[in-house]
Amino acid sequence: MKILLDGYVTKRLRQHLKEFEVFTVTQMRWNGLKNSRLLSQCVDHHFDVVLTIDKNMMFQQNLDKFNVTIVVLNSLTSKIEELALFVPSFKDKVYDLQRYKAYLIGK
Repeated sequence: MKILLDGYVTKRLRQHLKEFEVFTVTQMRWNGLKNSRLLSQCVDHHFDVVLTIDKNMMFQQNLDKFNVTIVVLNSLTSKIEELALFVPSFKDKVYDLQRYKAYLIGK
C-alpha cells in the first residue's frame, strides 16, 4: 500500500508505518500544492492513501473525482508523540477503507 504523508504530518510518522510504502510531500517535491492539485498528483502516481491531520480536506474537495482514500487523523497537533497514538487504529482500518472517500480516524 502506497501512502502519502501530507505537509501537516511529520515525516517521523514513517517509522511507525514500516510495513507500508510511505512518502512525504517533500520527498515527492509537491510542497505548496493546493489540495485538489495534490490529490490529482496522488492519483497520477498511484497512491492509495493520503494521510493528513487537515480536517478541511474532507470537505473542501469533490472526492468523487479522486481515486484515492483520504485519512484524517483526529489530532490537534502534528507532534509525533500524539500522532503515534493513532497508528494502531489506522492500521486496523486501512484495508477496509474505500477510495473516493475520506475518513476521520480516532485513537
